[in-house]
Amino acid sequence: MAALGPERRRAVFALLVTACVVVALGYGGWAVHRTRANRGAAGAGEGTIGDDAAARALIDHAPTVMFRNEVTGDGWGEVALVPIATPAGSRALVPLRCRRLHFSGVRGLCVTEDPGFGMGYDVAVFGSDFKVLHRFPLIGLPSRARVSPDGRYGAVTVFVAGHSYAANDFSTETTIFDLANGTKLGTLEEFTVVRDGQPFKSVDFNFWGVTFASDGNRFYATLKTKGQTYLVEGDIAARRVRLLWPNVECPSLSPDGTRIAYKKLVELAPGTPRIWHLHVLDLRTMKDTALAEPGAIDDQAEWLGNNVVVYGSGEEIKAVRADGTGQPVELVAAADSPAVVN
Repeated sequence: MAALGPERRRAVFALLVTACVVVALGYGGWAVHRTRANRGAAGAGEGTIGDDAAARALIDHAPTVMFRNEVTGDGWGEVALVPIATPAGSRALVPLRCRRLHFSGVRGLCVTEDPGFGMGYDVAVFGSDFKVLHRFPLIGLPSRARVSPDGRYGAVTVFVAGHSYAANDFSTETTIFDLANGTKLGTLEEFTVVRDGQPFKSVDFNFWGVTFASDGNRFYATLKTKGQTYLVEGDIAARRVRLLWPNVECPSLSPDGTRIAYKKLVELAPGTPRIWHLHVLDLRTMKDTALAEPGAIDDQAEWLGNNVVVYGSGEEIKAVRADGTGQPVELVAAADSPAVVN
């Protein structure tokens, strides 16, 4: 194996320091039961089958990464969990198969394929015991899912038309759910939009990529209109959003509420095609920082503490420092749709 260069060693060290700090705040034991025979993709942790108690032990006692398992075999597409302290180790699998997932507080969202006629989709609300509490049908191709830090609210974005944010003719619908009551609160297209203090409305509004603040009620999202994307700040109770900043897609709010990690459409070199590049926006100063991930990333990032950003890249979850320094490192192989559960 080739030796790690200085920059990569520093990135790995920074990631380990962050993980150790989080683990020191309350890591307990975790249980995993029978070993799955299929070991899956090279570089991935050994697959394991965890019963509900084993999987819940991870959530209750260990800072954890929850994700969609991409190891080929019977557990492909299922909810998987690994401790942040040992992300390359064995993973606990739960027989809940998701196309996209997220978990925070005491509840999670799992976007699933409806096995009925037409092969549509629905979203399952599940608790920390992984039992399904509610289901909602979805009309469209699922794209993003997020849960508020308190587990009260959830948001799901689907493509009503098209299948990629890179296309010019796509149409999205983003719905807010009350996960505690099992009710649909409406779509963001139904909220009042304000620009420069004045009501703003256009028939081409498309919203996606909700991220919630710590109080659950306040959120950020992307709005696209007239070919331009914007970061918007919203209020669920007031059913209102306001435009904040241009060229922000799929925002993710840091735990301390001060920064937004997001994908930005940029031209890395003159004359080259624009790609989505990971950036962090400081909401206090509006200073924008490009992160060290060199590739094109089409994902809604997640935060590991306040200093590290994690995200799906192909069929692996990667991590990179949030200040633009260092180099990205692999956090979990054969995985997608990460959610950090503290």
